[in-house]
Amino acid sequence: MPVSDIADGRSAAAGTTTALAYQTGFGNEFATEALPGALPVGRNSPQKPAYGLYAELLSGTSFLAPRALNRRTWFYRIRPSAKGTPFRPYPTALWRNGPTEEVPVPADRLRWNRFAPPKAGTDFVDGVATLAVNGDAAMQAGMGVHIYRADTSMADRFFANHDGEMLFVPQTGRLRLATEMGILDARPGEIAVLPRGVRCRVELPDGPSYGYIAENYGMHLRLPELGPFGSNGLANARDFESPVAAYEDRSGDFRLVVKVAGRLWECDIDRSPLDVVAWHGNLAPYRYDLARFNVMGTVSFDHPDPSIYTVLTAPSDTHGWANIDFVIFAPRWMVAEDTFRPPWFHRNVMSEFMGLIHGQYDSRAEGFMPGGASLHNAFGPHGPDQATFQKASDAALAPHKIDNTLAFMFETRYALKPTRFAMDAPELQADYHKTWDGLAARFTGKP
Repeated sequence: MPVSDIADGRSAAAGTTTALAYQTGFGNEFATEALPGALPVGRNSPQKPAYGLYAELLSGTSFLAPRALNRRTWFYRIRPSAKGTPFRPYPTALWRNGPTEEVPVPADRLRWNRFAPPKAGTDFVDGVATLAVNGDAAMQAGMGVHIYRADTSMADRFFANHDGEMLFVPQTGRLRLATEMGILDARPGEIAVLPRGVRCRVELPDGPSYGYIAENYGMHLRLPELGPFGSNGLANARDFESPVAAYEDRSGDFRLVVKVAGRLWECDIDRSPLDVVAWHGNLAPYRYDLARFNVMGTVSFDHPDPSIYTVLTAPSDTHGWANIDFVIFAPRWMVAEDTFRPPWFHRNVMSEFMGLIHGQYDSRAEGFMPGGASLHNAFGPHGPDQATFQKASDAALAPHKIDNTLAFMFETRYALKPTRFAMDAPELQADYHKTWDGLAARFTGKP
């Protein structure tokens, strides 16, 4: 149906209408049409598609990728996406890409307060600031870690990231992604993923929005294997939602901004690129409510590895070492006997970027606030602060629930290189290392 018949609230393109609609399932073969008969049956590229539409293929993997990994979608659109003027450079002050050598990778552990809001009138494209990167977007390995801060919906321009898929983690304010495949919303406590190359307009239905982005240069995010868990648990496939077809038939003076090999480019287009009347395939945007994550944990002793909290993973070319793991620390019961229940002290081979959506993280008594972030690169020692350690060491081990909190982690096998923006930001906590100063020696020489 037209966008004006599907978006709730008031969008940049149309007026007040009914609730959004979604198709469910992760990586499904979806088929959806906004007008009856717009989707061809039994073929992909008929000589004359219905309604005078154009058939267009968007491939997310090479044609020869194994069937289980192959991702592609067929569009049936009002105009081919080929229309547009030549691109010109688009200046961006704070969006960076791997590789970068702006600053050396510090040996220090890093933590930031919530970043200050942008100047008034900032939309999503201008509101992204890169905190750290690794790998190489052109070589399709690694990731970028960004924050976004915006107070204005995109109106006359659209965006596509040719470097990687984008995982949005809103911390405040709702995001609306109006895409070629349809419209989806993501509120704080939900995530959204936009595939590489898909064109969109980012709207802010509730006003200013702030959050985090993992930009994945590598293999597509997927559900982790469940191993001994069996067929159920963690993030279940049926809880992921992709939009139904919704199109805009609008002419005007618009701009398209694309990200290519780390740089932004802009061109003029004479109509909205969100003019797909029907589509079918398994490459699509999706959203997920993190409250539906089925947390697994110990019912005997010891604190298990945080891999059991993995929502999505993007594998690397080395089995078991992820390009990105997206992990959450959600409300859960703690029942382990004779166990130090918060995360133990550790030095991991994987690099960890953490953010806090709301509440308090269970291994920090202070200093890690909603909207903030921390970066512990490989082998950087960390763990609970003194107050948390003492409280957990002395606690009566009755069952209790960690509640009213939601933290997350982007974990990666590659070292994350901070940007100059991140290292020079006034939000960087210069005294973060003092978190562990109170951990005095407890050795007694006796059992």
